[in-house]
Amino acid sequence: MKKLLKYLKKYSLEAVLGPLFKLLEASFELAVPLVVAAIIDKGIAGSDRPYAIKMSLVLILLAAIGYICAVTAQYFAAKAASYFSAAVKKDLFKNIQSFSYEQIDNMGTTTLITRMTSDINQVQQGINLTLRLLLRSPFVVFGAMVMAFTIDFNQAMIFLITIVVLSIVVFGIMLWGIPRYKKIQELLDKVLGLTRENLSGVRVIRAFGLEDKETQNFKDRNEILTKLQEYVGRISALMNPITYVILNLAIIILLKTSADKVYAGVLTTGAVVALYNYMSQILVELVKLASLIITITKAYACGNRVQAMLEIKGGMEAGNLNARTAVCSENEAVLSFENVSLRYYGDAEDSLSGVSFSALRGETIGVIGGTGAGKTTLVNLVPRFYDATGGRVLYKGKNVKEYTTESLRDVIGIVPQKAVLFKGTIRDNIKWGNEAAGDEEIWDAIKTAQAVEVVKEKKGELSADITQGGRNLSGGQKQRLTIARALVKKPEILILDDSSSALDNMTDKNLRKAISELPYKPVTIIVSQRAASVRFCDKIIVLDDGMVDGIGTHEQLLEKSETYREIYESQFGKEAANA
Repeated sequence: MKKLLKYLKKYSLEAVLGPLFKLLEASFELAVPLVVAAIIDKGIAGSDRPYAIKMSLVLILLAAIGYICAVTAQYFAAKAASYFSAAVKKDLFKNIQSFSYEQIDNMGTTTLITRMTSDINQVQQGINLTLRLLLRSPFVVFGAMVMAFTIDFNQAMIFLITIVVLSIVVFGIMLWGIPRYKKIQELLDKVLGLTRENLSGVRVIRAFGLEDKETQNFKDRNEILTKLQEYVGRISALMNPITYVILNLAIIILLKTSADKVYAGVLTTGAVVALYNYMSQILVELVKLASLIITITKAYACGNRVQAMLEIKGGMEAGNLNARTAVCSENEAVLSFENVSLRYYGDAEDSLSGVSFSALRGETIGVIGGTGAGKTTLVNLVPRFYDATGGRVLYKGKNVKEYTTESLRDVIGIVPQKAVLFKGTIRDNIKWGNEAAGDEEIWDAIKTAQAVEVVKEKKGELSADITQGGRNLSGGQKQRLTIARALVKKPEILILDDSSSALDNMTDKNLRKAISELPYKPVTIIVSQRAASVRFCDKIIVLDDGMVDGIGTHEQLLEKSETYREIYESQFGKEAANA
């Protein structure tokens, strides 16, 4: 948590002015009981009406000045806290973007979302209240005690003993609560993870009629969180009643002993009222301080979680070469795999092993295999979503690790398995591939992606709105637009990861033909489970359980690869395979 405070340095002026104005407000508040005492002892007891009116106006003036100071303090505190939160979120999001797929897989999306939202919001609230109250409340408490000493030393000792006892209660509960609030946030991660999973998979849950089971599962996890929150809440809730009991007992003792002194002529009535007001101020401020400490406890636990996430560095070290300026001759491979293997974190076996192949400019590489064969794993190594644990992946003769991540991914156009579009216009979505693309370039990409009719039929064409997640488009329409998004950047390597699964055979054929005719001749990698999609590729890689079962053309693989022959026969029949 301490390391997060560096984000307040830029807003140190606001961080200083906020508490300063709060202390000014508190100073005027501490003067109020003395003014009241003067009104009682001189104005009322002495029947001096003009003096009473004058001092009453002083009270109004103190209230007005205190109000201005309070509003000013809140403004500066809120400004510092909100800018602090924005700076932390920015750096946290930037750090998360540097994480490898492996790190994100291990941490979990839900945990990252919780850190970015709930945890940082708790820290922001804690900073805000800390700037406003952390100095003010102790200042008023000790200020009231000092003022009490100026009135009567013996009576002020009651204040001192009360403050010591209350400090033990307040800080004891705070130290008890910090680790338990951290546990609450961890359990909240799990509940949010289950919620996200159920919302994203709601159709599957309904299709299998598992609503009741998932509802019960959510109730069970939520009940664990609720019980811990209730337990911590009950202990934390003791702070207020214990505080009130101690302070009210102190007030009773104060009034009893003060009354005896009034009868003896040692204290005036106004002095007793002033002492009572100071004790009441202590009561109010300690209640505020108790609530503040609970908030700080939560913010501290959440701040540690955010800090831990900021301290995690991206798992991939990038080189300093620029992939955009890399060159190779016509006869040199643009992309090469040299005995590449990959083992996911925590796995006992390699998910991919012994993969070697090369691709020249303009070549089309097909990747085919059964479910779980390692097709997506293979193509994820090209843009360094994962790093090979063995062997080398080369781009234009150099290891992909030697290039900057940004420049490497800039020369690669990727269409993932799941077509993802974002809320905005069609133009906005396609320009994700190339922000500088004009409408003519966009239409060229749309034409190659066989998506002209998709755009033309929408009102506004390129300016037509797409809802969040592209829900107003069919699966095939989304796939074609995501392909156009990848093509608009004119990539050196185009990866189509099972991205035509929702397309009919004719559209799929026209798409492959259009890509093969692109003037900039990218290396195209087509991942598919359909033999028809890879049949006419220059080179087909057949994967079986992470191993290469065969590499060659369609005709060669029908003869050499049993796996490829089985896939082809299952889709076209034995007669077609033997033809």
